[in-house]
Parts: sequence; structure tokens; C-alpha cells
Amino acid sequence: MSTPANRRSKNITEGVARAPNRSMYYGMGYKETDFGKPMIGVANGHSTITPCNSGLQRLADAAVQGLKQAGANAQLFGTPTISDGMAMGTEGMKYSLVSREVIADCVETCVGGQWMDGVIVIGGCDKNMPGGMMGMLRANVPALYVYGGTILPGKYKGQDLNIVSVFEAVGQFSAGKISEEDFCQIERRAIPGSGSCGGMYTANTMSSSFEALGMSLPYSSTMANVEDEVLDSVVQAAAVLVEAVKKDLKPKDIVTKKAIENAVAVIMATGGSTNAILHYLAIAHCAGVEWTIDDYERMRKKIPVLCNLKPSGKYLAIDLHRAGGIPALMKEMLKHGLLHGDCMTITGKTLADNLADVPDLDPNQDVILPVSRPIYAQGHLAILRGNLSPEGCVAKITGLKNPVITGPARVFDDEQSALAAIMQGQIKAGDVMVLRYLGPKGGPGMPEMLAPTAALIGQGLGESVGLITDGRFSGGTWGMVVGHVAPEAFEGGTIALVREGDSITIDAHLLLLRLNVSEAELAQRRAVWKKPAPRYIRGVLAKFAQNAASASAGAVLDKFD
Repeated sequence: MSTPANRRSKNITEGVARAPNRSMYYGMGYKETDFGKPMIGVANGHSTITPCNSGLQRLADAAVQGLKQAGANAQLFGTPTISDGMAMGTEGMKYSLVSREVIADCVETCVGGQWMDGVIVIGGCDKNMPGGMMGMLRANVPALYVYGGTILPGKYKGQDLNIVSVFEAVGQFSAGKISEEDFCQIERRAIPGSGSCGGMYTANTMSSSFEALGMSLPYSSTMANVEDEVLDSVVQAAAVLVEAVKKDLKPKDIVTKKAIENAVAVIMATGGSTNAILHYLAIAHCAGVEWTIDDYERMRKKIPVLCNLKPSGKYLAIDLHRAGGIPALMKEMLKHGLLHGDCMTITGKTLADNLADVPDLDPNQDVILPVSRPIYAQGHLAILRGNLSPEGCVAKITGLKNPVITGPARVFDDEQSALAAIMQGQIKAGDVMVLRYLGPKGGPGMPEMLAPTAALIGQGLGESVGLITDGRFSGGTWGMVVGHVAPEAFEGGTIALVREGDSITIDAHLLLLRLNVSEAELAQRRAVWKKPAPRYIRGVLAKFAQNAASASAGAVLDKFD
């Protein structure tokens, strides 16, 4: 059978017209024998912008070496990143979700433009994962995702620290709960080196789900960036991908509806990030798989939370790895019929085959609990609806004693004024904060609200103050929070009509988000509402605002049907 490599080699080597093409490769040191080898892209997300990506170059180097050892040619190219942690609370945060699309475009463009036979995507920070996966699916040549690895915890006064510790310390310091010395030490010690944010936040959520999806190697999603086992995994990944090229095993052969159900099941079982809701809507769109926001609620009802992980639990991703990692979790889930074991994976084996020799759960650890005694009987990411969000919105409902509140609206049209109100003590128990004009089009870019939510936690208001937004939340967020409200305010959604003091109900038991105002009154408000002028009229943010679909459709830019 003719493989992609054979077809490409034939195309390059036949005919005088191809001589300039070959000459370009000779200029990079290629030899005649190289033209019969697969050309494999290595999409390298290394940068010194963020600790999440600052340790990726050695992984890219290992991938190149592994590809050479496996008989392939490596074609290295770069992808950008935006540090969510550094951009949080600033205008820069608007570029975060935009970067998902830019990364996807980079991967698709390079793979397609250079007619690569396969691609390894290496990434660290949050949007590296969905962006890379979307690009791989669009290109649809044999592909494999390599996660850069999690960070190790920082330490202070016998406590493990991570990036969310710093955001919560801001609220604690402003409330007089910790000293200035403690605040400064937490700030300095929380990030001890390279790797992605350590809890089951967005980066680790997406990497774990990619392993369940079948697009990453077993155990690779929870390794620490600074430990050497990750290099061995990358070399193995290179060899696996070369075999996938020989078999012509493509992403769309792997990323089926059942595979996405496996990924979402693991997201629920690990207590993963709300951002995964948005990203898997986009991934399914790129894969051509029918998947809607209601599918998450269907999955939530049958998947228990089994992992005791931050932000709503006790442990970090490296603790999950040491307890057996995602394979140990999936082995337990598969035994109880919570996964599709017949799904194909990039290894060329089914999920069940990959898990066959994985040991059962160690009874002496409490990071991964058995299905017989889950942390929560049902998943934690609930889809709420009501007159405030007829298209649906996302609430993280675990870790709360009572996920129900009715209270007066405190309305803010930007994040900065909302954060200022919290820091100045203007938000009281029982309030429901409304942060709007922060959606895909209105933000634009749907920025994350970690700064205000962490400040609420730090001030002890995490369970007594509600917060709803048409923006997003960090994977490190927990509390009485509801995001992805759709339609968004910029498009005239009901959230745009809320006024200061209106009664709002958040009820996770009833899956309800309701503005307690009559339809007649809402009709009057809607009649006088005017759409704001775009915040940007040129450049990447303007392009995103113009083309972004609703959050309920993944905020993708190419939904033209």
C-alpha cells in the first residue's frame, strides 16, 4: 500500500520541476536517502514567556532525536503561547483564547504548506493543548500530542504551593488574614521551576483528557517537566508516530464520538477545568463529530468524581502521577463500564489493550478513589439554563456545601471594576456579582476571571457570594461561579439587561440560572438596549470578535454553517 511518505517522496523526486524543491532540502543538510523517509513536523511551543513552556526545548530536541532513530526526518517549527497566569486580570488576558486559534492555524498551515507526513505537537500552557489538537485534526495526518509536563509544588511553612495560592493570597492579605511577609514569601515560592500549573487546572485537565482521547501516550499526561522520564516518553512517542505514519493512522480515525466521551469522562472523574467544556466543543467541531453542550450534562450524570485534586480537592497532578496516573484511573473506570475500551489510540492498540497490564488501584493512596466510594456520585461540571442563559452556561458545583443562592445583582461591565469592589470590601455575603461584556465577541476573547474569584476565596466569600459571567474561569477557580453565559451581553443576551439590585437565582440542583424579573420588564429593557461599539476594529482581537461563534458552540472561528 502506498503510504503518505511514499507518495510525498515520489512527488518530490520525480520530474525536473521538483529540482528546486530538492535543492532547498539539500541546503538544510539532507542527503539523497532522506527523500524516501517520512517528513515529520515537530511543532515546538518552547518560549521563555512562561514557566509552562520554558522547559519544552529539551523535549523538542528529544523528539527530533527520536524521529531520526525511528528513520524519519524531523521538521521543526514554532507555535506561540500566551501565559494565562501572567496575563490574568490584564488586557493581555483577552489574547488567551485567541491564541488557541492562532496555534491551531500555525499547526494546520505548516503541516499543510510543507505537506508533512505526520506531526508531533509539544505544548505546555493552557491553550497549547486545544490549539494543537485542533490543528492536528484540521491537517489530519498521523499526529501525536506531547505534553510538556506539570510543575512541581512550591513550599512554604510546610504547605504545598501553586499559582492559585498566589491569587488567593491577594484576597487573604487584603482581608488582613496573612502578613505582608507571608504574602511575599508565597509569591516568591509558589513557582519553583518549569512546568504547567500544578493542580487539575486547564493544562493538566487537557493533557489528561488527551491521554483518554487516545492522542497521547499512556502515563505522559501527568509527568513533571523537570524529571527525566518525560524525555524517555518523548523518544517513545516519536517511534510510535512513525509507526502510525506507516499504518496511515490519522487523528480523525481516533477522535470519534466515543473517544470524546472517554475524554469527557476522565475530565469529570478528575474534577477538571470548566475550560474543557469550551475546548471539546471546538475539538469536536474540527473532528467533524456531532457534540453539543447538552452532551456534557448527559456525561455528568453517569460519571463520578474519583480524584481528590485541586482546586476543589487536596492533591496536585504530580501526586496523581505517583498514584498511578491516568492509566490507573482509566483502569478503574473501564472495570465499571465508564469508558469505551474498544476505541483506537495512537499506539495502534485499543484503549482496553493499553490498559490490560496496568495495576489496579493501590489501596494505600487516597488520590484516586474507587468507583465504589467516589468523592461525588456525579460529575462536577453542570450545564445550567434559564432566562439568563437559554443557550446554556457552565458551573463547577463540587466543593460547595450548598450550590444554591438567590441574591441581589452587583453589576460590572469589566473585570477591573469588579476586582476593585471586592478588594475595597464592597461585596457582601449573599450578593451575586454579574461580570459582563466579557464573552467571545464582547471581551473580546472571553478572558478568565481568576483574579476576582480568587480574591473572593481569599476573603472567605467563596461559598456565600455568587458570580456569573459571559467570560471564562481559570481551571483553578472554584466557588459559587457560573461562566460561559450565552448568548453573551455583546450579542444582546439577557445578561446585558441585568440591573443593579435585581434578584438572581443560581441553583445547581435544579440546573437553573434565572433573573427574577418579569418578561414584560425584560422586553422593555431589551427595547432600549443598544449594542456597544466594538472594542477593537483592527488586528487579531478584531478578527476574533468578528468571527467567534457563541461559547455554546466552542467560540470557534470557522463555524459557517
